[in-house]
Amino acid sequence: MGFNCGIIGLPNVGKSTLFNALTATAQADAQNYPFCTIEPNLGKVVVPDETLEKLANFEKSQKVIPAQLEIVDIAGLVKGASAGEGLGNKFLGHIQAVDAIIHVVRCFEDNDIVHVNGKIDPLGDIETINTELALADLESLDKQMKNLEKKSHANDKEAVADLELAQKVKKDLEENSRITIADKDIKKFNLLSMKPVIYACNVDEKAAKEGNEFSRLVCGKYPKALVISSKIEMEIAQIKDAAERRMFLEDLGLAQSGLARVIEAGYRILGLQTFYTAGPKEAHAWTIRVGATAPEAAGKIHTDFEKGFIRAEICRPDDWLSLGGEVAVKAKGLCRTVGRDYVMQDGDIANFLFNN
Repeated sequence: MGFNCGIIGLPNVGKSTLFNALTATAQADAQNYPFCTIEPNLGKVVVPDETLEKLANFEKSQKVIPAQLEIVDIAGLVKGASAGEGLGNKFLGHIQAVDAIIHVVRCFEDNDIVHVNGKIDPLGDIETINTELALADLESLDKQMKNLEKKSHANDKEAVADLELAQKVKKDLEENSRITIADKDIKKFNLLSMKPVIYACNVDEKAAKEGNEFSRLVCGKYPKALVISSKIEMEIAQIKDAAERRMFLEDLGLAQSGLARVIEAGYRILGLQTFYTAGPKEAHAWTIRVGATAPEAAGKIHTDFEKGFIRAEICRPDDWLSLGGEVAVKAKGLCRTVGRDYVMQDGDIANFLFNN
């Protein structure tokens, strides 16, 4: 399993079109009117992985299992959503369930597609969404603080500390419309404003490579924002052959598809990485957190592997492919035997030994 992202934004910014493109389906009804997405559409996307492809081809694996990214297309939020405007709180609840947010921002002009606020204003649009998330969080904090106050009256020391922190966070949100306090304990409040965000500037086809005046405004304020053209991503999704897809991207002067860049950004902000198991029967990509130990990685395959972990044999893909597989890598002394304290590295090929 990879990670779970929710696509959010104002109505008519291209969320559903991007969802369709990223999931290569027509599940979402990309219509030119607000609230055409009523229930959140869910799609699973295969994570593009050149290393997995090479390992599978080399091993002639009967089965190839890539990592997956789960994407939820959440209906457009509007000003006042936290107070129930539009389709309001229902969709704020959908955001609560995802690991990260892909915030699609309209950075294109099109007279045939109405803007909910009547003009193209990407930074203003971002502020509208952020304010609604902050207002929803303030309401959530108020409810949590009432419970904490009751517990604190009973001399619950943890509740007293949590109440003090909640009061600081509330003040921070009221003053900044976002959380600026750095404290790992804030996570326990499960606030929308704490969700990692990938800003996706949706531009027209001509601006896909270098962006435009609107996307530059967003990237100026949020340097890690991505420039993506939903329409181009839709075209890419229709091309099944990998070589043709690469040629299409090259013709446009693009090094990667928007999907690949979204996944890279998602893995980065969520602190995720990939390890592999490979052989004639199966080549498999597994997603783990950065910093995971060998037993934790083994547990991704099966809980019994983690419980009975003895040791792991770790090889690197470049050695595996260039030298001729596991036997050759071991003969060269490039396959390490590691214990329980080994911290997995991105791209490791692992073979776990365990007690039944």
